[in-house]
Amino acid sequence: MKRVMTSFRFSLLAAACFGFLGVALGAFGAHALRPHLAAALYENVQTAVFYQFVHALALLALGVLGAVGWNSRALRLAAGLWTGGVFAFCGSLYGYALTQWLPLVWVTPLGGTMLLAGWAAFGVGVWCAISSTEEGSR
Repeated sequence: MKRVMTSFRFSLLAAACFGFLGVALGAFGAHALRPHLAAALYENVQTAVFYQFVHALALLALGVLGAVGWNSRALRLAAGLWTGGVFAFCGSLYGYALTQWLPLVWVTPLGGTMLLAGWAAFGVGVWCAISSTEEGSR
């Protein structure tokens, strides 16, 4: 059981960090940035905060699944893809809103692709976990 928890500690810590930073960046955006950003740039910040929170909750769910023994390569891959995707997708949206440095717009779709791939890996991991649970109960 300890090995399973250790392998999903990463998911739980990433969830905590992304949740904390989501609150902090959302408040910073609403109170400090909003008066100084064009509406489209502020919308980028709101989009980044939303996706960061969604994936913080997804990582929390992965950590809980790991704690109950659902441990697979696909679920660990999902955690890595979601984490990288949040950094790339949300990070590029935050960065572009603050700097308007055009090359960052090329990072956003890469991050979005990582988030999508993470959901696919999550689906595979859940399917495999459910299948092995059903086989074990027969």
